[in-house]
Amino acid sequence: MRKIINFFTRKKRRDNSVASMTVHQFAESLGNAIDAKDHYTCSHSEEVAVVSQALGVQLGLPERDCELLHIAGHLHDIGKIGLPDSILKKEGRLTDEEYEAVKQHPTIGADIVKPVASVSGLDHITGIILHHHERYDGGGYPHGLKGEQIPFGALIIAVADTLSAMASNRPYRQAIEFGQIVEEIKSCSGSQFDPVVVDAFLEITDSIEQYFTQGSPVIEDHFETCGAAITGQAVLVHQ
Repeated sequence: MRKIINFFTRKKRRDNSVASMTVHQFAESLGNAIDAKDHYTCSHSEEVAVVSQALGVQLGLPERDCELLHIAGHLHDIGKIGLPDSILKKEGRLTDEEYEAVKQHPTIGADIVKPVASVSGLDHITGIILHHHERYDGGGYPHGLKGEQIPFGALIIAVADTLSAMASNRPYRQAIEFGQIVEEIKSCSGSQFDPVVVDAFLEITDSIEQYFTQGSPVIEDHFETCGAAITGQAVLVHQ
C-alpha cells in the first residue's frame, strides 16, 4: 500500500510540475503577444516578470509565490490586447478619454485570465493583474485600494512595471538612465510604492541594472530558484 501511495504522490508532483511549466510557457506566450502589438514595449512583459520574481526572492517569499510573480509579470498587461492600436501606438500624450480607456486594461486582463487561472489553480493571479496599477497611498486604479488592501504581489509588480516602462523608449520620451530611475522609485516610496518593496529593490539594483544593460540574468534559473510546482494558497496575494 505504501508503494502505491508513494507512486501516486510522485505522479502528482510530476503532474503539478508539468502543469506549472505549461501555464508558465502559456503566460510567456500571451505576454509576447501583447508586447508584439507595440515595438516600444517589445520586451516589457519579460522584464516585469524577471524583475518581479527577483524582488520576490529578495523579499524571501515562498517558492510558489516567486513563480506566481513571474507568471503574473508576463500577464499583467494582457488586458491591453482589448485596446485599439490608435491608443496603444499613439505618438504623443493621450487625451483624457483615451487615458480612461487605458485604465480599463487591468479589469479586462483579469477577466481574460480568470477562466484559465481557475482551471489551473492560479486564481490569485487575477488579483495581481487587476490591482497592479493601485498606488500604496490609495491614488491608483481601478478601485483606489490603499496599503495592505492591495495584494502584495500587485505592489511588487507595480515597481517592476514602472522600472521597465521608464527604462524603455516611448513615443513621447526617450528611455531614462538607470540611476535616475532608481532615484525616482526611491522618491515614490510610501506614496506610489510600498516601502518594503522599494527597500528590496534598492538592495538588488546592481543586479537589475546588469540585467537591463548587459542582459545578465537577475536570478540563475526561474524554476530552480523558485520551484516549478504551485500548491496551496499563495501568501503574497490576499482577497
